[in-house]
Amino acid sequence: MYTVRQGTDAMTEEMYDLNGDGVIDAEERKIMLEDMRRQMEDADAQRDSIRKMAWFALIGLLLYPFGIFLADAFAMGTAAQLIADIAPTYFASIAVLVSAFFGASAITSTKKEGKNAPDAPRASRRTR
Repeated sequence: MYTVRQGTDAMTEEMYDLNGDGVIDAEERKIMLEDMRRQMEDADAQRDSIRKMAWFALIGLLLYPFGIFLADAFAMGTAAQLIADIAPTYFASIAVLVSAFFGASAITSTKKEGKNAPDAPRASRRTR
């Protein structure tokens, strides 16, 4: 049996103390470990999706000019010109998509870490 600790993990462990007796028994510990395992799997899946999205965007950005070259090489001048005309929009939208995804991931990870982190020291004002 595990007792609920006082300190940084107290709130987390109180969440798993289902019967409220201050002791995490075997069944509650099993639930806690299963929840932790699922959280780790979700975080791993999120990292995998970020990695795949970044590679997909990079490959798209690198192959786009090659598509213009191929269209021009196969004597499709109009197609090459049309593809070239939308290139700035494509590059800008991919950059916005990637930055928004990474920004949202950073904000959510900061919020998750902020729950367990102590308050940052605050600068005091000096009075004379």
